Amino acid sequence: MKRFVVIGLGNFGASVAEALNMQGHDVLAVDTSEEAVERVASYVASAVVADGRGLKTLERIGARNADAAVISTGDDITASILTTMALRDLGVREIYVKVISIDHARVMEKLGVTETIFPERDSAQRLAQRITTTSILNFVRLGTGFGMQEMAVPEGWVGESLRTLELPRRFGISVIAVHDMLTDTMVPTPDPDAPLKESDTLLIAGADVDLKKLSQEK
Repeated sequence: MKRFVVIGLGNFGASVAEALNMQGHDVLAVDTSEEAVERVASYVASAVVADGRGLKTLERIGARNADAAVISTGDDITASILTTMALRDLGVREIYVKVISIDHARVMEKLGVTETIFPERDSAQRLAQRITTTSILNFVRLGTGFGMQEMAVPEGWVGESLRTLELPRRFGISVIAVHDMLTDTMVPTPDPDAPLKESDTLLIAGADVDLKKLSQEK
């Protein structure tokens, strides 16, 4: 089990925090918004209302003990820079930052972050996933050997329920959400007994080897 600190709990940050928690990791979730913190408090080890830009604040809430950090501060580029610098000063070795532009990515890379995550830009690994597996719609690396991906429901799963499919037991992965592409409806805590539709995609998280095995399902 690793200890992660996730700073910034918008849609992306909250999803990462939940995915890491479901994989059995210790997650410290941080945001300046009390509402955002309350949304994730029930499924992470610790959720704190705090400003992640401050070194003393991060030290006070225990960020120094994190093995890795995920920064997702939206459009606030300055916040991502200051937060990264503070985490590096605390000795956090792995830092993953969600960026909003190529220039933002360049700045973060110069600060020595482990990886930048840019939804509009295909990283080599995401591109490789798409080329080799047509069912994979998106892939995000969350740490060494661990990722989160959105995949189309295989033809053989249509009409089946998550309970019947037993994906955690069979593949060792966690289903974070079900997304109906037709209605653009995201269900973050899917009904395990609801039949999957052809228009559904699954947001899943797990070890790379398990995700690869699952992606080969037809």
